[in-house]
Amino acid sequence: MLGLLNPFSWLRRIFLLVLLVIILIPAYVALQVYNTGHNAVPTKSDAIVIMGAAQNNGIPTPILEARIDEAKRLYKEGYAPRILTVGANQKGDLWTEAQASLRALAKGQIPHSVLSAVNLGKDTLSSTIAYVDVMKKNKYASVIIVTDAYHCYRAIAMATDLGVKATCSPVKSGPGAVDQSGWHYIGRETGAYLAYKTAGRFGIHLSDQNKN
Repeated sequence: MLGLLNPFSWLRRIFLLVLLVIILIPAYVALQVYNTGHNAVPTKSDAIVIMGAAQNNGIPTPILEARIDEAKRLYKEGYAPRILTVGANQKGDLWTEAQASLRALAKGQIPHSVLSAVNLGKDTLSSTIAYVDVMKKNKYASVIIVTDAYHCYRAIAMATDLGVKATCSPVKSGPGAVDQSGWHYIGRETGAYLAYKTAGRFGIHLSDQNKN
């Protein structure tokens, strides 16, 4: 009974509990990032969105090119009737990421009439806010997000939090594909997701901008 009243005993138990939570929560998120990257399956939706990545004078980098290729496949297989491209430009760039994606899609024989460029967004959250705003204005309720495999979990979470039904179709080739991504990507996404769910709740936006 005296041991139960020992304040140091309680402090030790509280410390161990906190330590356990600190270990378990990131481990759980990392597992979700991994599982979603390997098992994400798109469903027919109102739109496909290509998350932005770096471009060079209107030419997509390999990581963006892989996303464009996946979006083209989805459109041609009838998963959605339109494609939104998203992403702003870096300082000094003449092209936005959205414009580079749209240009490549048009060259890939996707009709201009089904393409829309959302020239906003310098990271995942600001890009998601931008394209969801366009979706709501056009009364689109569902979206397939095309991005890197281990980016899917966080991208889906952000879209869902903003009120749209989201699935993900991860790239099958390029630097963002599962077989090209290492544990460092899972670790980065785990940290970014936890930052979004914690600091983000207090209005603190920690950018995940990544130049690829």
